[in-house]
Amino acid sequence: MSDEEFSQRITAMTQTLFRVCYAQLRQPCDREDAVQETLRKCWQKRGQLRDERYLQTWVVRVLLNECHSIQRRGARVQPAEQLPERAVSPQPMGQGRLHDALLALPEKLRMPLVLYYMEGYSVEETASMLRVPQGTVKTRLRKGRQELKKLLLVPENTIGGLSHETYEG
Repeated sequence: MSDEEFSQRITAMTQTLFRVCYAQLRQPCDREDAVQETLRKCWQKRGQLRDERYLQTWVVRVLLNECHSIQRRGARVQPAEQLPERAVSPQPMGQGRLHDALLALPEKLRMPLVLYYMEGYSVEETASMLRVPQGTVKTRLRKGRQELKKLLLVPENTIGGLSHETYEG
């Protein structure tokens, strides 16, 4: 793949990368940093991509790793107990409420939902990106839908502080 073709394909994926980040990181500046760093890393290592068919899978995997890195750095900077409470979305079922509900899910349930339903990746592609078997993705999609439904059916002001069982699957 030529450098120009690589650039064009990566540029076409930018909105997808931001949407995946939206499900992982709360701060817009963190999302921008994650996408920028992902693009930089992918450009530097573009020669290591063995099969062009897996470009999207590879880039999203790099992005998820970068999001985790930003989350780890953020966890060291400010303890969660010191964070101010988030403002509640003015619309009962607005985008902010769905985003809050998604962020309230454990990451193991959240990421399959985002990649499969929001980004349109297949179960096989999602499994590859998350490095888990396809059956695990299907199970997490089912459990994620159930948990999301529970979160969206509770009164709006309890989503952020909702305690849910930690998913270990």
